[in-house]
Amino acid sequence: MNRHLLSVDDLTADDVAVLFETAAEMHDVQSREVKKLPALRGRTVVNLFFEDSTRTRSSFEIAGKWLSADVVNVSAKGSSASKGESLRDTVLTVCAMGVDGLVVRHGASGAAHQVSGWVDAVVVNAGDGTHEHPTQALLDAYTLQRRLGSLAGRHVVIVGDLTHSRVFRSNVKCLALLGAEVTVVAPPTLMPSGVEAWSRDAGFATSYDLDEVLPKADAVMMLRVQRERMSGGFFPSAREYTVGYGLTRERLGLLRPGAPICHPGPMNRGLEIAADAADAAQSVVLDQVSAGVALRMSVLYHLLAGEGGAA
Repeated sequence: MNRHLLSVDDLTADDVAVLFETAAEMHDVQSREVKKLPALRGRTVVNLFFEDSTRTRSSFEIAGKWLSADVVNVSAKGSSASKGESLRDTVLTVCAMGVDGLVVRHGASGAAHQVSGWVDAVVVNAGDGTHEHPTQALLDAYTLQRRLGSLAGRHVVIVGDLTHSRVFRSNVKCLALLGAEVTVVAPPTLMPSGVEAWSRDAGFATSYDLDEVLPKADAVMMLRVQRERMSGGFFPSAREYTVGYGLTRERLGLLRPGAPICHPGPMNRGLEIAADAADAAQSVVLDQVSAGVALRMSVLYHLLAGEGGAA
Protein backbone atom coordinates (compact mmCIF):
# COMPACT_ATOMS: atom_id res chain seq x y z
CA MET A 1 0.00 0.00 0.00
CA ASN A 2 0.93 3.64 -0.41
CA ARG A 3 1.82 5.71 2.64
CA HIS A 4 -1.64 7.36 2.65
CA LEU A 5 -5.15 6.26 1.67
CA LEU A 6 -6.61 9.22 -0.21
CA SER A 7 -8.38 7.47 -3.07
CA VAL A 8 -9.26 3.99 -4.29
CA ASP A 9 -6.71 4.77 -7.01
CA ASP A 10 -4.04 4.33 -4.32
CA LEU A 11 -4.87 0.61 -4.15
CA THR A 12 -4.25 -2.43 -6.33
CA ALA A 13 -6.44 -5.53 -6.38
CA ASP A 14 -3.77 -7.25 -4.27
CA ASP A 15 -3.90 -4.41 -1.73
CA VAL A 16 -7.67 -4.80 -1.45
CA ALA A 17 -7.32 -8.56 -0.98
CA VAL A 18 -4.83 -8.03 1.86
CA LEU A 19 -7.08 -5.41 3.51
CA PHE A 20 -10.06 -7.78 3.28
CA GLU A 21 -8.08 -10.68 4.72
CA THR A 22 -6.99 -8.57 7.69
CA ALA A 23 -10.51 -7.15 8.08
CA ALA A 24 -11.87 -10.69 8.37
CA GLU A 25 -9.46 -11.30 11.26
CA MET A 26 -10.41 -7.97 12.84
CA HIS A 27 -14.09 -8.85 12.49
CA ASP A 28 -13.55 -11.69 14.97
CA VAL A 29 -12.44 -9.15 17.58
CA GLN A 30 -15.99 -7.76 17.74
CA SER A 31 -17.27 -11.01 19.22
CA ARG A 32 -14.63 -11.16 21.95
CA GLU A 33 -15.32 -10.19 25.53
CA VAL A 34 -12.19 -8.01 25.53
CA LYS A 35 -12.02 -6.13 22.23
CA LYS A 36 -8.38 -5.03 22.30
CA LEU A 37 -5.30 -5.74 20.22
CA PRO A 38 -1.91 -4.20 21.02
CA ALA A 39 -0.97 -3.47 17.39
CA LEU A 40 -1.01 0.36 17.58
CA ARG A 41 0.01 0.84 21.19
CA GLY A 42 1.96 4.09 21.43
CA ARG A 43 0.49 5.51 18.21
CA THR A 44 -1.73 8.61 18.23
CA VAL A 45 -4.53 9.05 15.70
CA VAL A 46 -6.57 12.24 15.34
CA ASN A 47 -9.99 12.17 13.70
CA LEU A 48 -10.20 15.64 12.16
CA PHE A 49 -13.80 16.11 11.00
CA PHE A 50 -14.95 19.33 9.36
CA GLU A 51 -18.29 17.74 8.44
CA ASP A 52 -20.86 15.99 10.62
CA SER A 53 -20.66 12.21 10.81
CA THR A 54 -21.95 9.36 12.93
CA ARG A 55 -20.88 6.08 11.31
CA THR A 56 -17.53 7.08 9.84
CA ARG A 57 -16.26 9.01 12.83
CA SER A 58 -17.48 6.48 15.40
CA SER A 59 -16.10 3.51 13.49
CA PHE A 60 -12.68 5.12 13.03
CA GLU A 61 -12.64 5.96 16.75
CA ILE A 62 -13.60 2.42 17.76
CA ALA A 63 -11.15 0.95 15.23
CA GLY A 64 -8.27 2.98 16.61
CA LYS A 65 -9.13 2.21 20.23
CA TRP A 66 -9.53 -1.52 19.64
CA LEU A 67 -6.03 -1.46 18.13
CA SER A 68 -4.82 0.29 21.35
CA ALA A 69 -4.01 3.60 19.65
CA ASP A 70 -4.58 6.87 21.49
CA VAL A 71 -7.49 8.44 19.58
CA VAL A 72 -8.44 12.13 19.69
CA ASN A 73 -11.53 13.55 18.01
CA VAL A 74 -11.43 17.10 16.69
CA SER A 75 -14.46 18.65 15.00
CA ALA A 76 -14.61 22.00 13.22
CA LYS A 77 -17.36 23.24 15.54
CA GLY A 78 -15.18 22.72 18.60
CA SER A 79 -11.87 23.83 17.13
CA SER A 80 -10.19 27.08 16.15
CA ALA A 81 -11.45 26.51 12.61
CA SER A 82 -14.76 27.93 13.85
CA LYS A 83 -12.84 31.13 14.67
CA GLY A 84 -11.48 31.44 11.13
CA GLU A 85 -8.27 29.40 11.38
CA SER A 86 -7.23 27.95 8.02
CA LEU A 87 -7.20 24.22 7.32
CA ARG A 88 -3.41 24.32 6.90
CA ASP A 89 -2.85 26.01 10.27
CA THR A 90 -5.26 23.63 12.02
CA VAL A 91 -3.56 20.58 10.54
CA LEU A 92 -0.03 21.80 11.26
CA THR A 93 -1.00 22.71 14.83
CA VAL A 94 -2.45 19.25 15.47
CA CYS A 95 0.53 17.48 13.92
CA ALA A 96 2.99 19.56 15.93
CA MET A 97 1.73 17.60 18.94
CA GLY A 98 3.36 14.41 17.67
CA VAL A 99 0.45 12.79 15.84
CA ASP A 100 1.08 9.60 13.83
CA GLY A 101 -2.12 9.47 11.80
CA LEU A 102 -4.81 11.89 10.63
CA VAL A 103 -8.28 10.78 9.55
CA VAL A 104 -9.68 13.75 7.64
CA ARG A 105 -13.22 14.57 6.53
CA HIS A 106 -13.74 17.90 4.78
CA GLY A 107 -16.32 19.54 2.57
CA ALA A 108 -13.81 20.52 -0.11
CA SER A 109 -12.85 18.00 -2.80
CA GLY A 110 -9.12 17.33 -2.68
CA ALA A 111 -8.72 18.47 0.93
CA ALA A 112 -7.24 15.18 2.14
CA HIS A 113 -4.70 15.18 -0.69
CA GLN A 114 -3.74 18.74 0.21
CA VAL A 115 -3.30 17.79 3.87
CA SER A 116 -1.03 14.87 2.94
CA GLY A 117 1.38 17.33 1.36
CA TRP A 118 1.65 19.41 4.52
CA VAL A 119 2.36 16.77 7.15
CA ASP A 120 4.57 13.78 7.91
CA ALA A 121 1.69 11.87 9.50
CA VAL A 122 -0.23 9.16 7.67
CA VAL A 123 -3.44 10.60 6.16
CA VAL A 124 -6.68 8.67 5.60
CA ASN A 125 -9.41 10.31 3.56
CA ALA A 126 -12.72 9.95 5.41
CA GLY A 127 -14.61 11.82 2.69
CA ASP A 128 -13.68 14.99 0.81
CA GLY A 129 -16.44 17.01 -0.81
CA THR A 130 -17.94 15.18 -3.78
CA HIS A 131 -14.60 13.54 -4.60
CA GLU A 132 -14.04 10.22 -2.78
CA HIS A 133 -14.68 8.17 0.34
CA PRO A 134 -12.33 5.18 -0.10
CA THR A 135 -12.93 3.35 3.18
CA GLN A 136 -16.70 3.41 2.58
CA ALA A 137 -16.21 1.78 -0.83
CA LEU A 138 -13.92 -0.82 0.71
CA LEU A 139 -16.36 -1.73 3.47
CA ASP A 140 -19.22 -1.89 0.95
CA ALA A 141 -17.28 -4.29 -1.27
CA TYR A 142 -16.11 -6.28 1.76
CA THR A 143 -19.73 -6.63 2.93
CA LEU A 144 -20.89 -7.78 -0.51
CA GLN A 145 -18.01 -10.21 -0.85
CA ARG A 146 -18.88 -11.82 2.50
CA ARG A 147 -22.45 -12.25 1.30
CA LEU A 148 -21.91 -13.15 -2.37
CA GLY A 149 -18.41 -14.60 -2.52
CA SER A 150 -16.19 -13.36 -5.33
CA LEU A 151 -17.50 -10.17 -6.92
CA ALA A 152 -16.00 -10.99 -10.32
CA GLY A 153 -18.83 -10.93 -12.85
CA ARG A 154 -21.43 -9.92 -10.27
CA HIS A 155 -23.82 -7.13 -11.29
CA VAL A 156 -24.06 -4.31 -8.74
CA VAL A 157 -26.58 -1.51 -9.27
CA ILE A 158 -25.96 1.87 -7.60
CA VAL A 159 -29.00 4.13 -7.44
CA GLY A 160 -29.62 7.71 -6.40
CA ASP A 161 -27.99 11.09 -6.04
CA LEU A 162 -24.86 10.45 -8.07
CA THR A 163 -24.03 14.12 -8.68
CA HIS A 164 -23.29 14.83 -5.02
CA SER A 165 -22.02 11.37 -4.01
CA ARG A 166 -18.38 10.69 -3.18
CA VAL A 167 -19.46 7.16 -2.18
CA PHE A 168 -20.55 6.47 -5.76
CA ARG A 169 -17.24 7.69 -7.17
CA SER A 170 -15.18 5.47 -4.88
CA ASN A 171 -17.49 2.48 -5.29
CA VAL A 172 -17.36 2.32 -9.08
CA LYS A 173 -13.57 2.27 -8.85
CA CYS A 174 -13.40 -0.34 -6.09
CA LEU A 175 -16.00 -2.65 -7.63
CA ALA A 176 -14.30 -2.45 -11.03
CA LEU A 177 -10.99 -3.34 -9.35
CA LEU A 178 -12.67 -6.51 -8.05
CA GLY A 179 -14.16 -7.44 -11.41
CA ALA A 180 -17.79 -6.53 -10.75
CA GLU A 181 -20.13 -5.19 -13.40
CA VAL A 182 -21.68 -1.91 -12.30
CA THR A 183 -24.73 -0.01 -13.52
CA VAL A 184 -25.53 3.40 -12.05
CA VAL A 185 -29.09 4.70 -12.10
CA ALA A 186 -30.32 8.25 -11.46
CA PRO A 187 -32.70 10.85 -12.83
CA PRO A 188 -31.06 13.01 -15.52
CA THR A 189 -30.72 15.93 -13.09
CA LEU A 190 -28.70 13.80 -10.65
CA MET A 191 -26.49 12.07 -13.24
CA PRO A 192 -23.04 13.73 -13.12
CA SER A 193 -21.97 15.89 -16.02
CA GLY A 194 -19.71 13.98 -18.41
CA VAL A 195 -20.64 10.61 -16.93
CA GLU A 196 -20.95 9.00 -20.36
CA ALA A 197 -17.27 9.53 -21.19
CA TRP A 198 -16.21 8.54 -17.69
CA SER A 199 -18.34 5.38 -17.76
CA ARG A 200 -16.67 4.28 -21.01
CA ASP A 201 -13.22 4.74 -19.49
CA ALA A 202 -14.11 3.18 -16.12
CA GLY A 203 -16.21 0.35 -17.52
CA PHE A 204 -19.59 0.94 -15.88
CA ALA A 205 -23.03 1.39 -17.44
CA THR A 206 -25.60 4.15 -16.91
CA SER A 207 -29.39 4.03 -16.93
CA TYR A 208 -32.38 6.23 -16.12
CA ASP A 209 -34.78 3.27 -15.75
CA LEU A 210 -34.60 1.60 -12.34
CA ASP A 211 -37.39 -0.89 -13.04
CA GLU A 212 -35.56 -2.17 -16.11
CA VAL A 213 -32.25 -2.65 -14.28
CA LEU A 214 -33.31 -4.06 -10.89
CA PRO A 215 -34.26 -7.60 -12.04
CA LYS A 216 -30.70 -8.05 -13.41
CA ALA A 217 -28.97 -7.01 -10.18
CA ASP A 218 -27.01 -9.35 -7.92
CA ALA A 219 -26.92 -6.50 -5.37
CA VAL A 220 -28.36 -2.99 -5.14
CA MET A 221 -26.91 0.03 -3.36
CA MET A 222 -29.23 2.93 -2.58
CA LEU A 223 -27.59 6.32 -2.08
CA ARG A 224 -28.85 9.11 0.14
CA VAL A 225 -30.45 12.13 -1.48
CA GLN A 226 -28.05 14.82 -0.23
CA ARG A 227 -30.41 17.74 0.08
CA GLU A 228 -27.87 19.72 2.12
CA ARG A 229 -25.64 19.90 -0.97
CA MET A 230 -28.41 20.91 -3.36
CA SER A 231 -28.74 24.60 -4.23
CA GLY A 232 -31.66 24.15 -6.63
CA GLY A 233 -34.57 21.94 -7.58
CA PHE A 234 -33.06 18.65 -8.78
CA PHE A 235 -36.46 16.93 -8.79
CA PRO A 236 -40.03 18.26 -8.55
CA SER A 237 -40.97 16.66 -5.21
CA ALA A 238 -39.90 13.97 -2.77
CA ARG A 239 -42.87 11.85 -3.85
CA GLU A 240 -41.90 12.02 -7.53
CA TYR A 241 -38.34 10.99 -6.68
CA THR A 242 -39.60 8.01 -4.68
CA VAL A 243 -41.97 6.94 -7.45
CA GLY A 244 -39.18 7.01 -10.05
CA TYR A 245 -36.06 6.02 -8.11
CA GLY A 246 -36.93 4.85 -4.61
CA LEU A 247 -36.54 1.24 -3.49
CA THR A 248 -40.20 0.89 -2.59
CA ARG A 249 -42.12 -2.08 -1.23
CA GLU A 250 -43.31 -2.83 -4.77
CA ARG A 251 -39.79 -2.75 -6.22
CA LEU A 252 -38.59 -5.31 -3.68
CA GLY A 253 -40.43 -7.88 -5.79
CA LEU A 254 -38.24 -7.02 -8.79
CA LEU A 255 -35.05 -8.04 -6.97
CA ARG A 256 -33.62 -11.54 -7.21
CA PRO A 257 -34.30 -13.56 -4.05
CA GLY A 258 -31.63 -12.78 -1.48
CA ALA A 259 -29.96 -10.00 -3.50
CA PRO A 260 -28.25 -7.80 -0.87
CA ILE A 261 -29.61 -4.29 -0.30
CA CYS A 262 -26.93 -1.79 0.71
CA HIS A 263 -27.09 1.81 1.91
CA PRO A 264 -24.07 3.75 3.21
CA GLY A 265 -26.30 5.78 5.54
CA PRO A 266 -27.77 7.85 6.92
CA MET A 267 -30.99 6.68 5.28
CA ASN A 268 -33.87 8.94 4.28
CA ARG A 269 -36.58 6.36 4.95
CA GLY A 270 -39.55 6.89 2.71
CA LEU A 271 -37.50 8.85 0.16
CA GLU A 272 -34.77 6.74 -1.47
CA ILE A 273 -35.58 3.59 0.49
CA ALA A 274 -38.78 2.26 2.05
CA ALA A 275 -38.79 0.85 5.56
CA ASP A 276 -39.74 -2.53 4.06
CA ALA A 277 -36.50 -2.53 2.07
CA ALA A 278 -34.29 -1.10 4.79
CA ASP A 279 -35.46 -3.74 7.25
CA ALA A 280 -35.79 -6.66 4.80
CA ALA A 281 -34.02 -9.94 5.51
CA GLN A 282 -31.72 -9.29 2.55
CA SER A 283 -30.73 -5.83 3.81
CA VAL A 284 -27.05 -5.65 4.77
CA VAL A 285 -27.17 -2.08 6.10
CA LEU A 286 -26.16 -3.07 9.64
CA ASP A 287 -23.62 -5.54 8.24
CA GLN A 288 -22.01 -2.56 6.52
CA VAL A 289 -21.75 -0.74 9.85
CA SER A 290 -20.13 -3.76 11.52
CA ALA A 291 -17.82 -4.23 8.54
CA GLY A 292 -16.86 -0.56 8.76
CA VAL A 293 -15.12 -1.06 12.09
CA ALA A 294 -13.27 -4.18 10.90
CA LEU A 295 -12.23 -2.63 7.58
CA ARG A 296 -11.03 0.59 9.21
CA MET A 297 -9.08 -1.43 11.77
CA SER A 298 -7.43 -3.14 8.82
CA VAL A 299 -6.60 0.17 7.11
CA LEU A 300 -5.14 1.72 10.27
CA TYR A 301 -3.15 -1.42 11.00
CA HIS A 302 -1.56 -1.58 7.56
CA LEU A 303 -0.77 2.13 7.45
CA LEU A 304 0.46 2.59 11.01
CA ALA A 305 1.70 -0.70 12.47
CA GLY A 306 4.98 -0.82 10.55
CA GLU A 307 8.26 0.80 11.48
CA GLY A 308 8.11 4.51 10.80
CA GLY A 309 4.37 4.50 10.29
CA ALA A 310 3.78 2.79 6.95
CA ALA A 311 3.33 -0.94 6.65
